[in-house]
Amino acid sequence: MRPEADPDRSLRKEAAPLSEAAFTLLVQGVLDYGIFMLDPEGYIISWNAGAERIKGYTAADIVGRHFSVFYPPEDQAAGKPQWELETAVADGRLEDEGWRVRKDGSRFWANVVITALWDDKGVLQGFGKVTRDMSERRAAQHALTERRRLFDHLVQAQETERRRIAWDVHDDSIQAMVAVGMRLELLADRVPQEHTAELARLDASVREAIGRLRSLTFRLHPPGIDRQGLIDGLSSHLDDVVAASWRMPYSFDHAIDREPTPETAITIFRIVQEALLNVHKHARATRVDVHIASADGGLVTHVVDDGTGAPMSQDSTQNHFGVIEMRERAETAGGWWSMHSRPGTGTTVEFWVPNPLPTPEPDSPAGDVGVAP
Repeated sequence: MRPEADPDRSLRKEAAPLSEAAFTLLVQGVLDYGIFMLDPEGYIISWNAGAERIKGYTAADIVGRHFSVFYPPEDQAAGKPQWELETAVADGRLEDEGWRVRKDGSRFWANVVITALWDDKGVLQGFGKVTRDMSERRAAQHALTERRRLFDHLVQAQETERRRIAWDVHDDSIQAMVAVGMRLELLADRVPQEHTAELARLDASVREAIGRLRSLTFRLHPPGIDRQGLIDGLSSHLDDVVAASWRMPYSFDHAIDREPTPETAITIFRIVQEALLNVHKHARATRVDVHIASADGGLVTHVVDDGTGAPMSQDSTQNHFGVIEMRERAETAGGWWSMHSRPGTGTTVEFWVPNPLPTPEPDSPAGDVGVAP
């Protein structure tokens, strides 16, 4: 029986050349990617507008030349272009990031994908090569890395200065006040009776001053902050200060995917420390809750009290030193900070800081990152 005619067959035959032409136009018109083909030996046989924009060669300049012309001299000497073709043949494709060279001799950082192309008989016909200029992204990554390095140095310098001040206060000011207190005790039995009460008040003032100085040294450099991680450090602070000293109930919830760098941990600790101090001094709260969780590549923290709240907007607190310090710490770390407060509903301090991996050593300007021969 003769099969029925397919009315769409002729339409598909006509559409095929049109689809191929449209695809060719698409490839030729792409500007963000250099897309071109190599023959089996690595000589360039096609060239699109994106390749011309990225590399600076016109099709007339480059077709027929070997693609190794795009590689720096050190890579050419090491045989990297040929090695990449061999790897693409063996694995089907190769992806690499590294330095490439434009027509004018300038270098740019490129992401490169080489794909081996085979016919239906398994014979290698050549390679498809896609190149993307990643110079701007790499420059942004280096700028971010440098900013992070400067931030780390700043935090370390601040902590070193805090430690020095804490030691100075402990070894000088506190010891001097203790000596004054001891002399007052010696005088207690020698002064006339009418001066006893005044001497007792003076002794009490000295003891109170010593207590305040000791509290200051603790805030400047809490014991163990350098050795403990963020969670243990905050837990100890909440136990020792909020619960034991202030006798305030608290909760501490945390869900972090990894321990932050020491500089990030110190930044979070200091902001929480200042927020808790504000609760103690101003909120007239009966409890405080602290929450820390991983979010959006960083750590988001909430410090929530049940105090009276403040009848003022966040903008009106901009001249408050503690608020300025918290905000500046968060923003210097590349994050954000906010405070929400309404009379009778308590106050919430909320902030987020990025939680980057430890800063790697910078790569050599002339080196390659990624695949190397």
